Amino acid sequence: MHGELQRVADQAAVMGPVVLVPSLRLCRPIDVVGAPSLSVDDRRTILAAWASDLYAVDSQPSLRHLPGTPSPVSIDEVQAALRELDRRSCW
Repeated sequence: MHGELQRVADQAAVMGPVVLVPSLRLCRPIDVVGAPSLSVDDRRTILAAWASDLYAVDSQPSLRHLPGTPSPVSIDEVQAALRELDRRSCW
């Protein structure tokens, strides 16, 4: 599972920075999972980018801060959101 998450994150990092629309109000990774206006692929892209090293906080590699979000979150929270998205996508 970790290898798959890393592969997706690496692909998202190559795609460049993610720009969030303020009206989406995506403050936490789980907000991305539940965003009805985004496709599953868009949700996965945002979460994978959020997990990438591109958004790692300097001197705190276990934290990620996606531009447009109010504060950093742990990589564990982002990965948990990716797992939840996978779980919901299997329905």
